[in-house]
Amino acid sequence: MGELTLSPKKRVQGSFTAPCSKSYTQRAIAIASLCRKPVRLENYGESDDTLAALRILTAFGGAYQLENNELHISKGIERSSEKNYTLDVGEAGLSTRLFSAFSLLFETEIVITGHGSILQRPMAMVIDVLQQFNKKVESKNGFLPLTISGKTIPKRIEVDGSESSQLLTGLLIVLPLIHQDTVIHVKNLKSAPYIDMTLEILQTFGISVSHENYTTFTIPGNQQPARDVYNIEGDWSGASFFAVAAAIGGELTLSNLHQNSSQADKDILLALEKAGASIKWISNEQVFIQKNELNAFDFDATDCPDLFPPLVALAAHCKGETSIKGLNRLTNKESNRGVSLKTEFQKINISIELDYANDTMIIQGNPQLRIDSAISFDSHNDHRIAMAVALLAINAQVPFTINNSQAVMKSFPGFFEEFEQI
Repeated sequence: MGELTLSPKKRVQGSFTAPCSKSYTQRAIAIASLCRKPVRLENYGESDDTLAALRILTAFGGAYQLENNELHISKGIERSSEKNYTLDVGEAGLSTRLFSAFSLLFETEIVITGHGSILQRPMAMVIDVLQQFNKKVESKNGFLPLTISGKTIPKRIEVDGSESSQLLTGLLIVLPLIHQDTVIHVKNLKSAPYIDMTLEILQTFGISVSHENYTTFTIPGNQQPARDVYNIEGDWSGASFFAVAAAIGGELTLSNLHQNSSQADKDILLALEKAGASIKWISNEQVFIQKNELNAFDFDATDCPDLFPPLVALAAHCKGETSIKGLNRLTNKESNRGVSLKTEFQKINISIELDYANDTMIIQGNPQLRIDSAISFDSHNDHRIAMAVALLAINAQVPFTINNSQAVMKSFPGFFEEFEQI
């Protein structure tokens, strides 16, 4: 699936059932791996990122079985005081930072390695926090692979949340299991909804964590997660592209999505409302979205930076100038996502300004947007860029191609098949 040709899509209609959230899935696998008894995860769906979490589970001596859309964690991780472990995170950013925190449960050597874009993501924050716990950390000039060893000494620590909340998620999952209480001071947290997600799933597994306005987290030690069955909710991140598809191309009923979800990307509905799309909840897990006259909008995506690609596709079809805040959070994704979006949408004469000084992306929309000549887009090996340019098939006059379309395997392997169905 290196190069994919998409045919014009004259109208969007029908229904779409969201796959499971990979953010919830990776968290659920991590927490279930710490349980003493087997855990059944319902509504499981496979992607490169969830497979990375399962590789880590087995590398730690755990075991699992797949039965249809259920994942059975039959054995948790081994917390041996003698073994060294090597963890292959693939290109999964969440698993990289989350499972780095698992090193706090061991004194032996843990090696975190991966491939592709993850090797270009800075690990300074991870290194700093682990060193605060007295861990010895070796790296490749601040990048993967990391080699972590030494005895963990719990104390009050500081975490910078301006770049990512993923390491904090790992700490909140792991620290309840150590023998002492821990206090974490967090500065500049940019992704509070993702921490809400972590706290929510921890609570369902019986783990207690308190915080003061997301700046001070108090984590009692000597806790043990436990749960027999956990149902993974649907993914607002993947569904956001189908929500935009409906708004620019017709109408869709989206299912398997929680109306009161903690997922940050549920805010795609706020952006669609601002743009003028029609939105109606049919039930707590089903929403109907319909095309309407679309106008430019202002939106703050600081806490939901993964929405930038579908938001740009939406803004490209709006009348006027759209402003999206949170641009500086796009630099260290699977690609430099701001630059990738600017490069690809320039090919259809959509002007995108990257105002880093004001942390803002500005898009000049065109409600008459049409592709009427053969164009070759590129995903930049970024799953969300591939999905964003795919939306341009709606109202296109001729087929076009997407190079490196296989990037969608990272989070949504069935994206193009689902897109064809609508």
